[in-house]
Amino acid sequence: MKKTERINTMMRYINNRAHFTISEIMREFNISRATAIRDIREIEAMGMPLVAEVGRTGGYFVMNNSILPHVRFTDNEIKALFIAFMATRNQQLPYLKSRQSLAEKLLGLISETQQDDLVLLNQILLFEGTNPHNPDLLELSDLPHPMLEKLIQLILLNNYLLLINKEGKYPIYLLHLYHEKGLWFIEGFDLEEERRRIFPVDHLLDIKPFMTKKQINKKKILNKREEINLILGLGPKAIMQFKKYHPLKFSLSFTNPFQTAAILQAFIDVNNIKELEETVNWLLFLGKDMTIKEIPQEISEGLQEVVSLYI
Repeated sequence: MKKTERINTMMRYINNRAHFTISEIMREFNISRATAIRDIREIEAMGMPLVAEVGRTGGYFVMNNSILPHVRFTDNEIKALFIAFMATRNQQLPYLKSRQSLAEKLLGLISETQQDDLVLLNQILLFEGTNPHNPDLLELSDLPHPMLEKLIQLILLNNYLLLINKEGKYPIYLLHLYHEKGLWFIEGFDLEEERRRIFPVDHLLDIKPFMTKKQINKKKILNKREEINLILGLGPKAIMQFKKYHPLKFSLSFTNPFQTAAILQAFIDVNNIKELEETVNWLLFLGKDMTIKEIPQEISEGLQEVVSLYI
């Protein structure tokens, strides 16, 4: 880690702690005692109000009611933040107005040269979902479903929810809230039917906290997870096919940082004829760049039956 990056990280480390010692700084940043003392003195010189404590267990603490110095970003950190903002445009993400104000504050913190770099990046880089005719980062054109922010506020308080849509009311224990193919979904444990279900956020009419005397232990819910019976290895071409279409409950685990290889693990209900047929057709859709590591016999037979029709 370069010195400038280390100093910036150390300032954030100190800001988040009421008290710290030289030994803690040495361990956290893997530096010598002399370097730690030198860095702390440099941080003090920048205006951070540190007070040294005398004694065997002495250390430093940040003086209360004092204004801390501005945190400085490196050029690469600024680009990383800006590109992260760019990549999330038109994704129907929550707190869009806050994202707008964050971007404005970020632009106000940096130098004119850095601003020019970001303007150029904004003109050149286009991510999936970006309108090339109107790529303005601060354009509020991708507002999420109005229930999304309410849902997030509720699950921060309690995972027991009552979902209301046109079909009825569903008491659930929320397991995951996820974004896929431009839509938001709730994966929850139905407390009445005692099984996992998927609910599209777009179909919700209302969400309420659900009070129940008989709360199910989260461990018990997780133990009800269906056993995985389908394991696939996917190469780059199969991953592209997967992104074009896949059943909603399927998800990939990438096995390299370039996202050119992945593992898919899922449970297929072989007693559900519709699901069985859909899975057989979908596996053929993935193509030759897919390897089967584990598969139910019923699906294997279904694949052989379809292939035999073309031989």
